[in-house]
Amino acid sequence: MAQGSDTNDTSYTKSPSPGNRQGSSDDVRKVMRREKNRIAAQKSRMRQTQKADSLHLESENLEKENAALRKEVKRLTEEAKYLSTVLSNHEPLCTGLSGASTELLYGAHHGAFHGISVPHYPL
Repeated sequence: MAQGSDTNDTSYTKSPSPGNRQGSSDDVRKVMRREKNRIAAQKSRMRQTQKADSLHLESENLEKENAALRKEVKRLTEEAKYLSTVLSNHEPLCTGLSGASTELLYGAHHGAFHGISVPHYPL
């Protein structure tokens, strides 16, 4: 029988003989050692189960966090595309962003309204 077994098999235990006190003492120690070993094995299995449960919960939480972060990345990517489109559509209308040559010719804030199209002439 394996040492870490949980069964209460007493077939290996000798019945104490009346004239053999040493044998009786050995049997008691053997039974005590088996009991301690059984309790230690039970505690070890409980710790392993708790650790597995803890890792499972941590894994679930990390998966949820990962999904939320992926969703945020998608939203921010879409927002960046939108803002890039807005900027691209606005750039030709805004003299402040059209380049240094326009600023030299017309000043940084030429035109009171952005709806006025200002031609860009290279120097």
